[in-house]
Amino acid sequence: MANSAINPAWAELILAVKQNVKPAVGCTEPISLALASALAASHLAGPVTSIEARVSPNLMKNGMGVTVPGTGMVGLPIAAAVGALGGDPLAGLEVLKGAPVEAIAAAKLLLARGDVKVSIQQPCDEILYTCVTVFTAKESATVVIAGEHTRVIRIEKDGDVLFDAAEDCQVEGKVQTCSMENVSLEQIVEFAQGVPFDEIGFILDAALLNNELSREGLRVQYGLHIGSTLQRQLDRGLMANDLLSDIMIRTAAASDARMGGACLPAMSNSGSGNQGIAATMPVVVVAEHLACDSEKLARALILSHLTAIYIHHQLPALSALCAATTAAMGAAAGITWLIDGSYKSISMAISNMIGDVSGMICDGASNSCAMKVSTSAASAWKAVLMALDNTSVSGNEGIVAHDVEQSIRNLCALASQAMQHTDRQIIAIMASKVA
Repeated sequence: MANSAINPAWAELILAVKQNVKPAVGCTEPISLALASALAASHLAGPVTSIEARVSPNLMKNGMGVTVPGTGMVGLPIAAAVGALGGDPLAGLEVLKGAPVEAIAAAKLLLARGDVKVSIQQPCDEILYTCVTVFTAKESATVVIAGEHTRVIRIEKDGDVLFDAAEDCQVEGKVQTCSMENVSLEQIVEFAQGVPFDEIGFILDAALLNNELSREGLRVQYGLHIGSTLQRQLDRGLMANDLLSDIMIRTAAASDARMGGACLPAMSNSGSGNQGIAATMPVVVVAEHLACDSEKLARALILSHLTAIYIHHQLPALSALCAATTAAMGAAAGITWLIDGSYKSISMAISNMIGDVSGMICDGASNSCAMKVSTSAASAWKAVLMALDNTSVSGNEGIVAHDVEQSIRNLCALASQAMQHTDRQIIAIMASKVA
């Protein structure tokens, strides 16, 4: 069935998923910097001699402690160097997927010479901002990405402007974003239940990619190897061999691999691989346990990912709130639908999670993100079990309201307002470590 033949509102929701659920190799903040470097280098001839970059405080926060795929190194400078020397400027968030070994070695040499400098842009009005200048012996090029991980707003070569988003009607790397303003959670549930399967079958790619990443995380000791550690403790008899353990282990393992530098892509959500993992793997594990067919899995995944997008739409792009928690709220919705199917139970599960993990902070992308992803996944399962027993955090408790939509707004208001001070404090603490 063609997209034009379905409800126009449903077509918009499908487009929203396609725009926000994309493959990404590596943590998306350093990858955004690598993309800017690759684009700048693509306008130059001759070997790169040096790189200078300025990034927003939040991008610096999320790039300090994460391993760049294929390099075994942590931080933004190596991302900038590999992007310039071996990145694919046309590959978006998969810019480093095919980086040659020779380019990675040359990038490390560039770092060793002290020819890659990354600093914080101050002041900076954008949460996501990167300005990279790549130099050769005879010329230079500058690329600015702002607002979104792949949104190029300016390109210069030797001081001449090649592209300026303020002057061009087409913004390079930018797709018009579908508005979620007039969408409700109930409409999302109705969509997931009723949309023709052949319109949403593409979401099964999220299960394929993130499941493969999970297997890689259990096969190799990446990062803090939380998934494989939990698996070993299960084998020792210190954890129960049950569905909760399986959810935690397989979800954490995917994040382990992603944050630990695996070269496999994650299917991201709202610009984050960990959010994509949190919205995918718990649903996949439960669907396997229930022996669900492909269509039922696809509907649960589309519900999960779209719920995660819906909540994240009300948040800053990056904040002090760990968005793995809100992505796992999507997973709670998808799992509840698999078992129960009712909007009431889905609402209760999300409210339960808001009452449980709403205070988890984001202190930068790092290997420890896998712990937060596993915690969020476990919270999702607990929230589902409570909802299935007709038990929910009530509107008389904390930031949870009687209406799930208001509960979501309350959570997002905290992240958008009060937690902005928390974010500045976190960045100050992290910056002091490298001062």
